Amino acid sequence: MLSFNVRGENIEVTEAIRSYVEKRLSKLNKYFEEPTDSIAHVNLKVYPADKTSKVEVTIPLPYLVLRAEETSPDMYASVDLVTDKLERQIRKYKTKINRKNREKGIKDFELTGPANGAIDAPEKQEAPKEELEVVRTKRVSLKPMDSEEAILQMDMLGHNFFIFEDAETNGTSIVYRRRDGRYGLIETDE
Repeated sequence: MLSFNVRGENIEVTEAIRSYVEKRLSKLNKYFEEPTDSIAHVNLKVYPADKTSKVEVTIPLPYLVLRAEETSPDMYASVDLVTDKLERQIRKYKTKINRKNREKGIKDFELTGPANGAIDAPEKQEAPKEELEVVRTKRVSLKPMDSEEAILQMDMLGHNFFIFEDAETNGTSIVYRRRDGRYGLIETDE
């Protein structure tokens, strides 16, 4: 059974909003064979300038992380959209996840279909038509630099991300352009 951690930015999380989020996201429990003790982290944001609401949901599971975000003018509509997106993710990758888990010998976690049989069990379902395929491979040499220089390099190349060796920590890092136009930094724990 999923438990919920609902937070708000620029909004007070009322009991009505909290119960609506929990009710909608509880629909996802039907996809798990074993009850899960995972905590669904829900972040509700309101942007007063453009009058939109954004809902971000992250569900860390034993062998994968489900994540989705949606933005719309209405908070409740955003919750509905993000729930639908998570359901589509589970249905799309259910067979692949179960297959990989069986190959690794993992028996304690499996995604299943809903109890009403709307989705066939993995044994009856055909393999998905689209396979994840690597169509191009690139090799990069990591040059020591700071994050600001990496952002400049990324912008000059016209890419959305850039991998580099952090000059201060000697670890591998990635800078990327966020949807809001700002930049993010991913650092490794080496």
